[in-house]
Amino acid sequence: LFSMPGVSIHRELNSILKGVSRSFYLTLRILPSAVRTQLGVAYLFCRCADTIADTRLLPVDDRLLQLESFRRQFELAGPDPESLKSMVSRVGDPRENLAEQQLLRRIGECFAVLEKFSDSDRRLIRTLVTTLARGMETDLARFPPGESGEVGALKDDGELELYCYHVAGCVGEFWTDLTMAHIPALGGWSAAEMRELGVRFGKGLQLTNILRDIDGDLARGRCYLPLERLEACGFGIQDLENEAGRDRLRPVVHELIRETLAHYRAGWKYTLAIPRRQVRLRLACAWPLLIGLRTLALLAELENPCAAGVVSRISRLEVYWILGRTGAMCLFNSFLERYYSKLERKVLERLLPEVGDSQGGSET
Repeated sequence: LFSMPGVSIHRELNSILKGVSRSFYLTLRILPSAVRTQLGVAYLFCRCADTIADTRLLPVDDRLLQLESFRRQFELAGPDPESLKSMVSRVGDPRENLAEQQLLRRIGECFAVLEKFSDSDRRLIRTLVTTLARGMETDLARFPPGESGEVGALKDDGELELYCYHVAGCVGEFWTDLTMAHIPALGGWSAAEMRELGVRFGKGLQLTNILRDIDGDLARGRCYLPLERLEACGFGIQDLENEAGRDRLRPVVHELIRETLAHYRAGWKYTLAIPRRQVRLRLACAWPLLIGLRTLALLAELENPCAAGVVSRISRLEVYWILGRTGAMCLFNSFLERYYSKLERKVLERLLPEVGDSQGGSET
């Protein structure tokens, strides 16, 4: 993935990228070479911020300080080697995820690659990382420490929207600006319209992440289901601290699945707007949505999607089935639309009827 002429980069960095990016690595591999390295480096920076925010080695206040220090590296004229060294020594520990620790130790090399990019590319990456890091800082300050045994929830839909923008919607903007700058075939795009669709694309994928790991987030003291929605079905903040009665949250989850589908439709419009000959870029956008639809279908059929131990994830075999089936299909909008609609219907058929169909998945 790191294939810029004149850039000496350790092979290990590619291995680290594969280790920390899971399914996103598949997207990175298929991307056009004109944007692949920039997106790979941007991802590693964002993943580094995520590692700092989630480390169990430091209390929340220290994590906030380290995250702020990391963010400042992108607001200065250049990174401060001593600050980076201090951050790695505080956050890095072999007892944590090995790939993430390798990333921390190699973060200086990521900055070296960043300096080889054009001024405009560096600006886009710096804006992305600072926006995302600020969102993580807000998240750390908002929720109680995971070890406290307490649970905090987002207050309302406004906080959920803002959270999804900071951790994923801003990625849609970055992706749009970067590809438009490097792929001449996108010259006919309306930047404002496509950036807006890109934001919704990112929000839809982040909502999927939230919905598939509700129990895991609760174990860390976090509930991203807005409190106003919980209270509407008779569920209070104190009820989140135990597992009993979580099945009552199923209508809330289904309501959010419908809203996620609406964001997906915006992302699908974005995908089909990519010229058909841009096969790599089309596939890089189509795959996360198609995989996400299968994930939402699994969630929708669960009796208790918030139960302990529930993490909805489709099998690796099914992922490869989707990748293989869409390779030739991406040249034809009609085939793609038929396949997408089939997967979308499977989600809608599993949703509770009392949620209502007024916000159906056909919204764009």
